[in-house]
Amino acid sequence: MSATLKVSRKTIGMEVRRDPYDVIVDGERAGSVALHETTELQVAAGRHTVQVRSGRNSSRTLTFDVVEDGVIAFQSGGKRPLPIFLVSFVVPSLALSLRRDF
Repeated sequence: MSATLKVSRKTIGMEVRRDPYDVIVDGERAGSVALHETTELQVAAGRHTVQVRSGRNSSRTLTFDVVEDGVIAFQSGGKRPLPIFLVSFVVPSLALSLRRDF
């Protein structure tokens, strides 16, 4: 009764944050993903949350459902438009992007 969660970290051009991001599943650290890499994690079928974190910076927490033997993929990155980048100094959960990859 497991499924696969894939988290990729891709960027075009230069990215300031080069350290690996922690992958947080259901509030617990489940692994990490380095720049230009993909990590695959096994999760139980059902509803879960996912977030990426690097120090005090993080993405928003996303909720997803996955079926048994299913695969769900997300893509993360640290490049943000300048206004969001500046606001992320005050609101760290805006610093990193995370979106579903179809």
